[in-house]
Amino acid sequence: MNNAVWFLLVGGLLLVMGLTYTVLKRSPVTAAIIYLAVGLLVGPSALNLLHFNPLKESALLEVLTEGAVLISLFSAGVKMPVPFSFTRWRAPILLATVSMTLTVAMVAAFAFYVLGLPLGAGVLLGAILAPTDPVLATDVQIRHPGDRDQLRFTLTCEAGMNDGSAFPFVMLGLGLLGLHELGDFGLRWVLVDVVWATLAAILIGGVAGIALARLGWKFRRAPHKHELLDDFLGLGLIGVVYGLTVMVHAWGFLAVFFAAVALRQTELKLARNAPKSAAGATETAGTGAPASAGSAADPDSLHTVSEGSLVFKEHLERLSELMLVLLVGGSLFLTSWSWPAVGLALFLFLVARPLSVLASLLFTPTPWRIRGMTAWFGVRGIGSLYYLMYAIQHQLPESLALQMIQMTLVVVALSILLHGVSVKPMMGYFWRRSKQTPVP
Repeated sequence: MNNAVWFLLVGGLLLVMGLTYTVLKRSPVTAAIIYLAVGLLVGPSALNLLHFNPLKESALLEVLTEGAVLISLFSAGVKMPVPFSFTRWRAPILLATVSMTLTVAMVAAFAFYVLGLPLGAGVLLGAILAPTDPVLATDVQIRHPGDRDQLRFTLTCEAGMNDGSAFPFVMLGLGLLGLHELGDFGLRWVLVDVVWATLAAILIGGVAGIALARLGWKFRRAPHKHELLDDFLGLGLIGVVYGLTVMVHAWGFLAVFFAAVALRQTELKLARNAPKSAAGATETAGTGAPASAGSAADPDSLHTVSEGSLVFKEHLERLSELMLVLLVGGSLFLTSWSWPAVGLALFLFLVARPLSVLASLLFTPTPWRIRGMTAWFGVRGIGSLYYLMYAIQHQLPESLALQMIQMTLVVVALSILLHGVSVKPMMGYFWRRSKQTPVP
């Protein structure tokens, strides 16, 4: 496919989606299903107008997926409705750690005993497929910063954290394949890849988010009264936090998520604590006029960096979803749908995910109806593609890379189809049959 045809395809798809947005919102399918269907139609499965080779273009796909995940993690972080505390975040933390570990272990066992892959490859495959996706799961995630629904909060917060907590298992898998140094008895892996990389990421992200929130708050208020470019500030925070974290060998995805959480929660705290007279001088979003003293008491009515940059990030998130899901469809052949790949996907969706979720939430007060919905809606997507490309760029053997590409693409495609078809009817039934449970 030449550039002209590619622009025509993407541009036409954007026009159709833009013009039919209201119809699509009411339809039982998600936008990702439409993108995937178009990709399969124009790809080698049907018309063969587009053939994207993930192995040959792994460096490009790594950058594209990396950017998409970062944008999505920032958007998820700034929509967190409550500040971090173990009581409120207990369920997502358990899902991002205990459930993550159990899923990796079960997928690794399936890959080793059923698919005949080496143990290191099984662990790596488990790490690639275990994290839930912040890009493709928008229909089950928090819709806006004021959304306090517990189910949406749990799924969003889990996706925000487990894109970072999967990285130690990626490095473990690479280490078992001889592509990363684990140290004697795995000591280096535990100290560097688990303890240091996790704690440093949370610290860097939290400090950076708090610092930007305070600077933005100070510059907008008297006597400065500066006008700020929130989109630039949001993207700048992502870039600085991610770059700095990677430079010190910590997990950048985790850092960006916690930077966004710290940014939003610090801004809300500053707004709540500000005197009415001082906060009343703050300009309202998009008007340039002073807010009233009454509106100053409402933090959501004030112009903040997190709120101002969110709309732009959501547009980037939608565009990246379209492009990458289209490439997924354009990478699949009819022969890609082998029984091992489909069997792995079904094992992940119907066995590994439900068992790991139920086990991790066993001793929590989470309502059973939320546990059941959480167990099903473990959407796999762009994050898995990033980890796969990351492994390929770290000299994963070609024969093994081809196997993992096939299985990962099929898992992602089936996740888009199965979760995409079920999300609207299941979520609608869930809200009709149960009372909404807010985050405490």
